[in-house]
Amino acid sequence: MKNIITQFSRIFVGVLFIISGLIKLNDPVGFSYKLAEYFSEPVFNMPFFVPYSLAIALFIVILEVVLGVMLLIGYQSKLTIWLLLIMIVKFTFLTFYSAYFDVVKDCGCFGDALHLTPWESFTKDVVLLFFILILFINMKLVKPLFSTKIQNSIVIIAFSLCVFMGYWVINHLPLKDFRPYKVGNNIQKGMEIPEGAPKSVVEMIFIYKVNGVDKEFGEKDLANIPEGATFVDRKDKVITEGYVPPIHDFVMEKDGSDYKEELLKEPKLLMIVAYDLSLANADGLSKIEVINKKAVAKGYKVIGMTASGPEQIAGIKKQYGVTFDFYFCDAIPLKTIERANPSFVILEKGTIKQKVHYNDSEDLVF
Repeated sequence: MKNIITQFSRIFVGVLFIISGLIKLNDPVGFSYKLAEYFSEPVFNMPFFVPYSLAIALFIVILEVVLGVMLLIGYQSKLTIWLLLIMIVKFTFLTFYSAYFDVVKDCGCFGDALHLTPWESFTKDVVLLFFILILFINMKLVKPLFSTKIQNSIVIIAFSLCVFMGYWVINHLPLKDFRPYKVGNNIQKGMEIPEGAPKSVVEMIFIYKVNGVDKEFGEKDLANIPEGATFVDRKDKVITEGYVPPIHDFVMEKDGSDYKEELLKEPKLLMIVAYDLSLANADGLSKIEVINKKAVAKGYKVIGMTASGPEQIAGIKKQYGVTFDFYFCDAIPLKTIERANPSFVILEKGTIKQKVHYNDSEDLVF
């Protein structure tokens, strides 16, 4: 019985680590955004790690996949199980911290393929920790399946394939797009709220200064506010989260007005997306005006989409001779639309027809 439980744990943990790692390896840039969120000031306040988020993301996801393979074939079982235990203890701490302090809404454990709430992520890690502890206690029962030569070859091949996959998707596009802006999706439909969908329950919280101390009062407590208290602020507290459409924060603003309804009706629209122009790839930026002229010649309306300010936009226009207009959208939805900075997105009346990395701009079909 002990051996059966151990072998089940071995397969369960190994397969789950491989699946989780491959999903994130499909989109390491997206996972790096999640790590940057953990490194940010409101969470762990380690901004010095943010520039290295992508490198750290690649290291973690490749390690996940390779450890899963090593566990399944029984390669260096003692080292493998120790590393798995260290990883899951760290993951469990992160997911508990996220859930308890409500700082990161989605840990990114399965990328955009499966969104888990913070408490669901923590529960998943606790279950994994349980099975890894079984492996740790029964380490001697995890035997190698093949000869040392074959084992070494399998691990080297697994590592090499992971490195190649990581290199490919970073320099092109994710092999599988799980995001709401994938090719074939319509942005307007993604913003719709179905009839009868649950609505958020929100309570207004009023903050008053009482004897020099800020105190919060709910709507039901307003009658109990002491005399002489001074109003400070009001905020909304979400009691129950309602339905949130897949696309809920997309705008196309210019000069204080949102033009998305008008622009998403265009039969031929090319969006050149660069969430941060100061971080955009120089080679990619050097192509945008050439592509703009080709698209215009084919009857397309061309716009830029960025979260950068007017000064940065003006600087890029001058430096690269850009003649099309830029519209503002927050960096988060722009990062979700496409991982490359810049990237090219062709739409037909709001439906995404093609998305292209700046390295593959010659593949654009007008």
